[in-house]
Amino acid sequence: MATIGHFDTTSADAVAPHHDGAGGHCLNCGAVRVGDFCHDCGQCGHVHRTMGAIGHELAHGVFHFEGKIWRTLPMLLFHPGALTRRYIDGERARFVSPLALFLFIVFVLFAMLSVVGAHLELPELEEKEARSARVKIEQSIARNGEQIASLTAERARATTPAARDAIDARIAERQRETAATQTVLATMEPGKLSGLEKVRTGWKRLDKGLAKAAENPNLMLYKLQSNAYKFAWVLIPLSLPFMWLLFPFSRRFTMYDHAIFVTYSLCFVSLVGVVLSLVGMSGIATGLLMTCASIVIPIHMYKQLRGTYLIGRVGAALRMVLMFIAANVALAGFVTLLMGLGLVG
Repeated sequence: MATIGHFDTTSADAVAPHHDGAGGHCLNCGAVRVGDFCHDCGQCGHVHRTMGAIGHELAHGVFHFEGKIWRTLPMLLFHPGALTRRYIDGERARFVSPLALFLFIVFVLFAMLSVVGAHLELPELEEKEARSARVKIEQSIARNGEQIASLTAERARATTPAARDAIDARIAERQRETAATQTVLATMEPGKLSGLEKVRTGWKRLDKGLAKAAENPNLMLYKLQSNAYKFAWVLIPLSLPFMWLLFPFSRRFTMYDHAIFVTYSLCFVSLVGVVLSLVGMSGIATGLLMTCASIVIPIHMYKQLRGTYLIGRVGAALRMVLMFIAANVALAGFVTLLMGLGLVG
């Protein structure tokens, strides 16, 4: 009799699936089932073999229609601290795991941005505006040149070292202004960032990337946006050191607690991004939307801090301010990382 492990391949149970959920061999691992589910691997005794079942599994896998998503989202929105604390304490089966939820919301966010056509690119001036701006900048450079010539002549007539030093300082200031203005003028060439190609770091791959960015900055911005979706999870480890600093040397809270907190917090921020994308399609001013977001996110941080770490109002408020600052620092580090990947990738 041929067997694979403890699964008898000659048994009728190996050929005909049981749909009544009462006993029989598990079609996944071969263990003898006692009830509707295998006690060894957890597979259901009823095996779907219809096209409709494929749609059901897709909906189940993406949205957790068995109820997890509908229990998790309201808790995330209105009771984030209780959700985080309950998940940390071991209440896992009721809620979607924070990492799975974060990755899914990030996917939805970037899909929404693609639908609404939101993408990073350098603003381009209208031809008339660009010509007018260029003329003004050239006039400013010419005025600085005239002033430098006048100051040089004045210096030649100066009779004391102190007077000459004062004039030298004014000449140096005008020269710095001229150099800065010339840099601005150079970067006004449409679609280019002149000057980047002259930067030399000694790393050939990075220097080549800088040259490409100077030639086509919008391509660099596209890579940055694309990498933001792929590496969004990096925000979690980037944020953990700052969370540890909020409770230094604490024995009550571990890095695992902080990781769950950060991930659920990022889920909420990503949801805010999805809502802003949807509302922005209606034509509401972007400034108003960003103002609302800058109010809602700190309030959510405050509520999550209080509920997760069981701290008082003052402690939560102080840590909320520090956390908001740390979040922006982590975001700046994330953008720097993405730019680096875009330049050397």
